[in-house]
Amino acid sequence: MGRRNRNKYKIYENLEVLEIASEGKAIAKHNDLVIFITGVIPGDIIDVQITRKRKSYLEGRAVKFHKYSSLRIDAFCEHFGVCGGCKWQSLPYDEQVNFKQKQIFDNFSRLGKFDFPEVKSILKSEKTEYYRNKLEYTFSNKRWLTTEEIEIEGKITNPNALGFHIPKMFDKIVDIKECFLQKSPSNEIRLAVKDYAENNNLTFFDLREQVGLLRNLIIRSSTTGDLMIIFSFHENDTEKINGLLNHISDKFSEITSLMYVINEKRNDTILDQDIKLFKGNDFIFERMNELKFKIGPKSFYQTNSEQALNLYEHVKKYADITSEDVVYDLYTGTGTIANFIADNAKKVIGLEYVPEAIEDAKINSNINKITNTEFYAGDIKDLLTSDFVDEKGKPDIIILDPPRAGLHTNVVKALLHAMAKRIVYVSCNPATQARDIDLLSDKYKVTLVQPVDMFPHTHHVENIAVLEVKD
Repeated sequence: MGRRNRNKYKIYENLEVLEIASEGKAIAKHNDLVIFITGVIPGDIIDVQITRKRKSYLEGRAVKFHKYSSLRIDAFCEHFGVCGGCKWQSLPYDEQVNFKQKQIFDNFSRLGKFDFPEVKSILKSEKTEYYRNKLEYTFSNKRWLTTEEIEIEGKITNPNALGFHIPKMFDKIVDIKECFLQKSPSNEIRLAVKDYAENNNLTFFDLREQVGLLRNLIIRSSTTGDLMIIFSFHENDTEKINGLLNHISDKFSEITSLMYVINEKRNDTILDQDIKLFKGNDFIFERMNELKFKIGPKSFYQTNSEQALNLYEHVKKYADITSEDVVYDLYTGTGTIANFIADNAKKVIGLEYVPEAIEDAKINSNINKITNTEFYAGDIKDLLTSDFVDEKGKPDIIILDPPRAGLHTNVVKALLHAMAKRIVYVSCNPATQARDIDLLSDKYKVTLVQPVDMFPHTHHVENIAVLEVKD
């Protein structure tokens, strides 16, 4: 044991941070040892305490800064460095997108064994603050304490929090005072909820003990002005629930959809739960050019609405669809891409694993008077079989936008069976995207790589890769 952990907890002094790596980490080196560190940027000179030893690298944290990078700027949020979001606030935006573009190149060149063209200049987000249309907050009766609070003797008088998780601490929540990710009245609603809960002795969730009334708060907004609020309660206390919901409904008349769910499970997901309507509509509308999209409480929609339009316009352009083309849109969600491209295609077939989203996709086609789409619900790896392709027609073009885990091997096999002339692969994880392209590379070549920044101040990057059948 001692031999394996001989480097753990060591401190290496005066190391220069060299470059940004994946997942927002940065790299420093001690002799030939590669060390991954969070919370630093290239140019920082630091002392690093090793926290974990891997087979080929170390992980650590900065315990002292000898010199700050010339790139570093002041963060605009008081929660920077504690909250798990917006970790790149200390970098100018132009530097952020430069590193994201490099991240695409590094993943494709290191993880893939395929050739690819020069990575195109990243598409920047016009908004770098208040750009999200959805935030999910967590209630906790054990909030994160600052160093100053820990040093104060005596009992903490207010242990409750409504905010975001501390990285790598599943049961610790930082109490958010102001968040710069979602436009007003997002902050005002969150603060009003917390104020009412404390004034009325509503219990905040204890994740370890699995007790407490208040569990999660989801706020969804749209460019049309619609506003959806979803409360997740762990206990079915009708009187207390109605009191809170009526209070928030009366205080914020702009809420167009007020919903709630009783979630007694050990995890926070509500996709498998019955979401109840308290007031208003059970949906909101989003607009993209001339198209209108209905979004339900379980529906996926790109969380940066304005940049999503930019993303989809480029997907449509790169897909190069003709009026004779049959297009498959895999992981279609509420059918946003499918409906967005339908006017160029002969037929668009959308597949998605969330049944409610598929129903919304069908409604979205009806709303927009689109008649050449078909949608099917189920696990993509089970739906996209050889029989399905043979029955519905061979796709000329396939558009993919899978979750971060990428494609199941059965989906890869189905793609190779379908042999569309072109695949447009949209990914929020260039590492799994590179892995999947590698699996397709015997039959396909990469002809275009286009990064898109959907999430300023984070390490996350969206990427479009166009694959063409090899000659």
